[in-house]
Amino acid sequence: MSQTTELTLRLLSESFHVHRLDPERAVPPAVRDAVPHFIGQTEDELSIVCPASVPVPDARTEPDWSCFKVEGPLDFALIGIIARISQVLAAERISIFVISTFDTDYILVKESEVERALKVLKSAGYAL
Repeated sequence: MSQTTELTLRLLSESFHVHRLDPERAVPPAVRDAVPHFIGQTEDELSIVCPASVPVPDARTEPDWSCFKVEGPLDFALIGIIARISQVLAAERISIFVISTFDTDYILVKESEVERALKVLKSAGYAL
């Protein structure tokens, strides 16, 4: 069995927003209370991905994302998980936003593209 058909993707039920704040801003407390949430900080920006229902005041926001979770935990020795998923979606011109954690990966697609994404990922052998 190929690595593709062994992977299961689960579509999370909530809608997500991707936020950008200035790097000196504090993370809003409501974000830390949300599960799941993702925070990335660099010298240039503070990025937050969280459920759409969580307010993030004064952020530049990219709204309306759906999120696929690669069921894990994934072994660090696995190679090409994101590359294969992104190739499948890129072939259909579906844009993605990717987040990786210690245990797994999350692939976000715009809500307007989620039905097409489901179809092409199933066709490519992913369990959903």
